Amino acid sequence: MSDRTILVWFRNDLRIHDNEILLEAVRKADKVLPVYCFDPYYFQQTASGNFKTGSFRARFLLEAVADLRKNLQAYGAELIIRIGNPSEIIPQLAAQYQVNEVYHHREVAHEETTISEEVEAALWKMRLNLKHFIGHTLYHKEDLPFPIKDIPDSFAVFKKKVERDSDVRPCVPTPGHIYTPEITEAGELPTLQQLGLTEPVDDMRAVNYFQGGETAALIQLKEYFLKIAPAVKSKGRNGNINNSSKLSPWIAIGCISLRQVYWEIFKQNQEGNAPGAMLKLELLWRDYFRFMFKKHGQKFIKTQKTEEEGIVSTANEEGFLKWAAGKTGVPYIDACMHELNATGYICNQCRQIVASYLVHDLKADWTKGAAYFEEKLIDYSPASNWGNWAFVAGVNDAKESKYAIASMPQKDLEAKSDFVNTWQSSPKDEAGDLVGV
Repeated sequence: MSDRTILVWFRNDLRIHDNEILLEAVRKADKVLPVYCFDPYYFQQTASGNFKTGSFRARFLLEAVADLRKNLQAYGAELIIRIGNPSEIIPQLAAQYQVNEVYHHREVAHEETTISEEVEAALWKMRLNLKHFIGHTLYHKEDLPFPIKDIPDSFAVFKKKVERDSDVRPCVPTPGHIYTPEITEAGELPTLQQLGLTEPVDDMRAVNYFQGGETAALIQLKEYFLKIAPAVKSKGRNGNINNSSKLSPWIAIGCISLRQVYWEIFKQNQEGNAPGAMLKLELLWRDYFRFMFKKHGQKFIKTQKTEEEGIVSTANEEGFLKWAAGKTGVPYIDACMHELNATGYICNQCRQIVASYLVHDLKADWTKGAAYFEEKLIDYSPASNWGNWAFVAGVNDAKESKYAIASMPQKDLEAKSDFVNTWQSSPKDEAGDLVGV
């Protein structure tokens, strides 16, 4: 009797630990075939001339896939890397290695689900099953106190009911060893140039550098608590503590799971302290936006086509271009945008404020801002990005504001930053490499 082989299709779950599809494949099959596809769709230019994936995020992704391959090799396995359409590559590999079934984690945004459906249809023609798993949320959908169709649209109500009536599952065990078939051609990691991008330039003013991969993610998680614990003890819950974990780039592509972060908060006894409580709140927001996409689909971010909004959406192209280049004349807004363009990352507060400014002050099309963030952000995640922008724009059914800071008067915002008033001297400004417009 021939061995049973399961192909594990990695997408936004680039980790060994707390990875249900990997563990289940090891348990259910004699051999596991790990695969990652660099889909050209995600590296194309959009109609606006921007790339769907910018250089900073692409570099981070390449580092994460390289780290996944190294970690798999430590468990006796190998990662097959290909460039191309998954609906063509996955069936080809399934036929070549006599695969019995394909596992992957289910997504919620329409582009990702469409790709899954195309792969599923191609496999169905081969009489192979694409098995879907749920591994991107803190709370499993089967553990929610309501069916998806009845999830409260209000975040406050969602948070209250979930925290009261649901439990977070423990992390799944890590496989002890992973057996793969004899792989004839594992494939090389592509370069940025092969993906149609250029090498990003690391700005000397940047205070953060993000190294892609599960290895770096676990280090960041540990360092976060090592740094904040003494500060919490010395300054107390109401002290001036920088509680940003900066874990979002790794969370976005699954180098670390939300459950790993959640249980580390408890392990470090931080759930009652301000930093731990804020981190838990951010995990819940990620869940909320994913479940809203699951419940409403594209309707969750669909602009209301009133006559007034139709005018607004096209009225301020010049304002949008100044906003994107960080040339609005408002120091805090410009500093945030300079930093985003130069590094691929800005803090949550910056994101809410610049989004609110584009939508409510400049009266520009919020979808252009969301698309711009899609290219630039190193931690872009479809549900969180588009959900946040729709929230700020008020085009979904949410009733409460996510961050009161987004509505603060500009004069009350701190504008002390290395990215304020130094941009004009940057040699990259003329070339447009960092401006991005």
